Amino acid sequence: MKKNNAFCFLFILTLCLSTLRAEIRLPAVFTDHMVLQRNSEVTMWGWSTPSEHLTILPEWLSGDTINVQANNMGKWSARIPTIEAGGPYTIRINGSSEVTLSDVMLGEVWLCSGQSNMEWCADYGILNGEQEVQNANCPNLRIFQLPRLGASTPQEHCFAQWKNCTPETMRQTSAIGYFFGRNISEELNVPVGIIVAAWGGTPAEVWTPKESLMADPLLADYFYGSTPWWPVEAGSLFNSMIRPVMPYEIAGCIWYQGEANHTRADSYARLMQRLISSWRTGFNKEFPFYVVQIAPFTYQSTDNGPALLREQQAMLPKMMHKVKMITVSDLVENVEDIHPRDKRNAGLRLSRLALGDTYGKFVGDYESPEFKNAYRKGDKVFITFDGVKKGLKIQGDKIDGLKISGDDGIWKEATAKIDGDKLVVSTNGLQSNAKINISYCFDDASIGNLFSTEGMPVVAFRSGEMK
Repeated sequence: MKKNNAFCFLFILTLCLSTLRAEIRLPAVFTDHMVLQRNSEVTMWGWSTPSEHLTILPEWLSGDTINVQANNMGKWSARIPTIEAGGPYTIRINGSSEVTLSDVMLGEVWLCSGQSNMEWCADYGILNGEQEVQNANCPNLRIFQLPRLGASTPQEHCFAQWKNCTPETMRQTSAIGYFFGRNISEELNVPVGIIVAAWGGTPAEVWTPKESLMADPLLADYFYGSTPWWPVEAGSLFNSMIRPVMPYEIAGCIWYQGEANHTRADSYARLMQRLISSWRTGFNKEFPFYVVQIAPFTYQSTDNGPALLREQQAMLPKMMHKVKMITVSDLVENVEDIHPRDKRNAGLRLSRLALGDTYGKFVGDYESPEFKNAYRKGDKVFITFDGVKKGLKIQGDKIDGLKISGDDGIWKEATAKIDGDKLVVSTNGLQSNAKINISYCFDDASIGNLFSTEGMPVVAFRSGEMK
């Protein structure tokens, strides 16, 4: 009897101990249908029993096994070589339990982030929305969309999963992200995965790690305020919508945000330097970061904040490596709507930037002429631009939004003509020794009609004072 009791006790003890062994768990960003960055060495991570040895068998490695051991906290991390684009593949992870990931593709992965203009989907109303939805069967495009949740501390988990792009999944995700990813996929003929982390109305501070902001005396003065619709605490969306996918291997990031920061525009470039640098640190990569300049809108500002913020956005590419900007002022059909509905052309313009700048494949123009300098010669001011290939053109009889001021500081409509790649502005009516300023669409809502000969809108600017 005693032997039987001892046997039963050992059996029950063994059963109990076996149930205490942790199942292999993966973060939400590793699921069926995911896309991993091709021709790279990607990081996979997860949790299991402390000190447990695991084997990872990616199908594309033809039998090669990756070995990894969990640490004393139960977390493990491994570097997985990837090959040229293709799939679908499986990944098997074995230990005390087994996890199999299916329909895994190798291709290009892009992060799509910002506020409402990045979040805006077909269901919210985009140009030709239903037609675009019906055409959205794209098996080579996969979507990982993080839910709108904030957190006061950095998170390792999120509630999302990779999904194939179908009309139903497309209609509920970032339209700009969709058009961007689809065009990259079609032009390169590779699978593309987009990670969508966007929330309308949110300032850039909530997407930046709090400790990074607090380390800068100017940015540390950020006033959180209060709103019932979205988080305003510094770092709260970085914690919950960016941190959970770090350090998933990405090719780059597209960013459409700034409308919520126009009331404190002067520090925006400084803030974005912090955001971009911290994201690059978290992803262990100096990835390309492509910015959409905020569009004209009737903000009714009293401090010209929207124009100043656009100026700050245009400064970023000069301040940071692998940061570029596109302008979408020509895609605005109604300046009383803060959400331009032509998301298709905005997404395509971003994709042309990525294709040309990241992948070395020119498929169409994307670069807008930007103010370079201005000099006075007699009764004329000559303005030169960066980013002009052949020349400039006016869509109309005269340049809209061009203004000039003298010593009195009163802005008046200016007249100008195009001379190749230069703009020649007349100073008629101003004294020869007057201190002159010239601006172009440097306000809340002016759209402008000055373009490169290739059809890219000139970026709004102000010249600074000239004697």
